[in-house]
Amino acid sequence: MQEVRKGEELNETTLKSFLQKEGLITSDQSDWQVTQFTHGYSNLTYLLQIENKEYVLRRPPFGAIKRGHDMGREYKVQSKIYNAFSKVPKMYAYTEDDSILGCSFYIMEKVNGIILNAHEAKKRNIPAADFKTIANSWLDTFVALHTVDYKAAGLADLGKPEGYVERQVFNWGKQYLNAATEDVPAAAKVIRWIEDNQPKAYRHSLVHNDFKYDNIVFKNDNWQDVVAVLDWEMATLGDPLMDLGTSLGYWTMGSDHPLVQQGIPSPTVMDGNPGRSEIVELYAKKSGKEVDHIVFYYVFGLFKIAVIAQQIFYRYSKGLTEDSRFAELDKAAALLCNLALQAIQKNKID
Repeated sequence: MQEVRKGEELNETTLKSFLQKEGLITSDQSDWQVTQFTHGYSNLTYLLQIENKEYVLRRPPFGAIKRGHDMGREYKVQSKIYNAFSKVPKMYAYTEDDSILGCSFYIMEKVNGIILNAHEAKKRNIPAADFKTIANSWLDTFVALHTVDYKAAGLADLGKPEGYVERQVFNWGKQYLNAATEDVPAAAKVIRWIEDNQPKAYRHSLVHNDFKYDNIVFKNDNWQDVVAVLDWEMATLGDPLMDLGTSLGYWTMGSDHPLVQQGIPSPTVMDGNPGRSEIVELYAKKSGKEVDHIVFYYVFGLFKIAVIAQQIFYRYSKGLTEDSRFAELDKAAALLCNLALQAIQKNKID
């Protein structure tokens, strides 16, 4: 947590009025404290402390297009999935009224627990033996998410699972080209390869699309209980192995090049974590499903993360955001494209 970044402040008057109208506070004159969560690179997340209560607010980043940051969609997924998959924060209020904050946003429960990002893991000095438990709890939650009956949960209209892989390959390639700020030869080669090597048949499930250690909340440091999954902005219906591929893209290993470990900082580099191939084997065992075409899914995962980084850098380069963390993301995007190309050439994910 930190003080709210300059230029990302919330309108106190209009927001307190909204909270009162929604029955979340008793008076719009109450004192409050607002801080900002620091680890995310996409939607902005704030902690509101008021009247001895804690709420979390999510809104799109400044300068972002609405299509890619649909707060209503994120709110809907978590609201509807709660009865089928309780590991989500409770949703309290959502609005599209731009007069309040200049954008749509929602208010949700503050879930208490441990979010295991790289900084938190180093600070805790987690022993290697604990990471076996951490990885298994993380994977058990991942598999459970992929078995949710999305139709029964009222989410059948969340996406079109038929043709999902083909659309993903086309759309992410197009998005990269639209956000490109320099020529990266590896990117063009990766785009062509994933177009030519995409699987035609696959399972359908709810997919999170950003499932990694720092998007889940552990109850405590016995690491056995995951109480919430966060950041549902890219959730949809599609191929669960695309979800796995993105997670593998974030699964940096201690044997990876130092530039990779710096570019994708993750607790997964620490001793005791399973490698990427072990994660695939564990996922297959826990889900009871075959995992084929894993190099494709890993390559696509790396490329998708590259596109996200490049899009954020594009906004930064145009002056649409001033967050200094974004200044080197073009280099991170290029690194990810080169990693994807290496995986293609070696035909392996480790």
